[in-house]
Amino acid sequence: MEHTPIPPDTDRATLDAALADLDAHKTEWARLPLASKREMLRGVHQRVGEVAERWATAVSRAKELPLDSPLRSEAWLPGPWGVMMYCDALGRTLAHVEAGTLHELVEGKARQRPGGQTVVRVYPDTRYDQILSSGFTVDVWMEPGVTPEMLPDTMATFYREEDPEGAVGLVLGAGNIASIAPLDVLYKLYAEGSVCILKMNPVNSYLGPLFEEVFAEFVEAGYLRFAYGGVDVGVYLTRHDAIDEIHVTGSEATHDAIVYGTGPDGAARKERDEPEIDIPVTSELGGVSPILVVPGDWSEPDLDFQAEHVATMRTFNGGFNCISGQVLVLPEDWPQREAFLEAIREVFRELPERTAYYPGSEERMAAVDAAYPETEHIGIHRLVDVTLETGEYAFQTEFFGDALAVLTLPGGGDDQDPADWLRRAVDFANHRLRGTLSANILAHPRTLRQLGDRLEDELARLRYGSVNVNVWGTGFMLPQASWGAYPGHTRDDIQSGMGIVHNALLFSRPQKSVSTGPFAPFPRSLLLGETHAAPRPPWFVTNETGAVTAQRWTDLVANPSPLKLPGLLSSALRG
Repeated sequence: MEHTPIPPDTDRATLDAALADLDAHKTEWARLPLASKREMLRGVHQRVGEVAERWATAVSRAKELPLDSPLRSEAWLPGPWGVMMYCDALGRTLAHVEAGTLHELVEGKARQRPGGQTVVRVYPDTRYDQILSSGFTVDVWMEPGVTPEMLPDTMATFYREEDPEGAVGLVLGAGNIASIAPLDVLYKLYAEGSVCILKMNPVNSYLGPLFEEVFAEFVEAGYLRFAYGGVDVGVYLTRHDAIDEIHVTGSEATHDAIVYGTGPDGAARKERDEPEIDIPVTSELGGVSPILVVPGDWSEPDLDFQAEHVATMRTFNGGFNCISGQVLVLPEDWPQREAFLEAIREVFRELPERTAYYPGSEERMAAVDAAYPETEHIGIHRLVDVTLETGEYAFQTEFFGDALAVLTLPGGGDDQDPADWLRRAVDFANHRLRGTLSANILAHPRTLRQLGDRLEDELARLRYGSVNVNVWGTGFMLPQASWGAYPGHTRDDIQSGMGIVHNALLFSRPQKSVSTGPFAPFPRSLLLGETHAAPRPPWFVTNETGAVTAQRWTDLVANPSPLKLPGLLSSALRG
């Protein structure tokens, strides 16, 4: 399959000129009237819609996905669909900022938990959300001390500054998910008021020319520049005097190299916490994500559907996701534990093989095999059986590839309280796993009703920036959610990073986002007491119409019309 050409490396003279131009325009952008900024954001939305087909095709070719593959949903949803959804949600927030009506965005949507923590329902938002995301919700939980009355004052705080000077930000783009780089740029521009230079990751730098089209108005005005190249270009930019702040999506090792340098000298500086740079660095660095399966009485269709769900968490985008479910935590005394594992194996057997496109995959999977010689290979997939004593590599090292670790924790029998097992599982996730980006809980609706308020108590205890109940991926893809590590990491123990992005309501003090979704697809969901009309999600790797549904949904977001709903819903229901 023909690949999209990769732009040449940007030379230092061009980088210097780009940064000088950004520096000259940073105050202009910071003080630009909000009406003008909103108009430019609408232009981004329009141009993403215009390049969406080329964007999805380029991603598919780079990942060697056949153009008729259902897996092309991953080229649409965390791609043009995600960026346009963000533009829409952010645009609504900015309209309220301009009108002085931010309070209307949260009126009637905030509540306080016992103890005072404020929780805000941010999704579904629009009428289209309610139709197309039936059964899905997102709540943003605020840091302690933020009351519902205070909420509007914690929103869009940049726009409260008088005569801001602006800043030049460096965004080091991610190579795995195509929407990350443009979303990070938009957050820098609109949430923080910074002009940007985006250094494209070599893995997906072929998308740079498309992004330059999308952001052409910003480039022409001197508010955004693009850079291409490898480590040498990145190092030059991170050490440049014109850079005021950095945002990086990558690994802990990448963050530490930026902050402390490389080799023995860098390690020594990290040990002493003596950074080589003295500017702010925010980051999203992945981690080891748990999948906590709460014991309950599952039917065979329940087992099959949730096996597809777990397989999606592990293999979507080839497993090259910072939020891929990595450690499946099962109850030892759950009577259906072995049946669930066999259902997962069956899904792995039926999935089409795909190319491991991300560099270093073979080496990372070889390291997994070396750590666990008894690894079970199912085609290109790996099941790694670990215990509390043998699992340290799986608990501390992000696989970033197609391998799923399975841990069995004591308890979870039919005669035992599922809340007791969930409490132990949360303790395990909090204390044994590296990183705090995302955690997943799977629980039958009857079990959720049995847990009652105790479920929310455990959600509160989970120290993760994104917590997901019976759903995966929406904490990243839905723009109203805050996205980033749980607060509290330090630069010398960065784990999943510091700072947030996405966050379309522009909260300044979010602690985590909690997403919920359907345990079963419609109409079987009605038998379980779930009141929604959601079919199998289009991002499921088992969804036969996923690509068609994702493309039609993208087209609807690009040019909304109720006339497009019948075709979209028809495709979704056939998935």
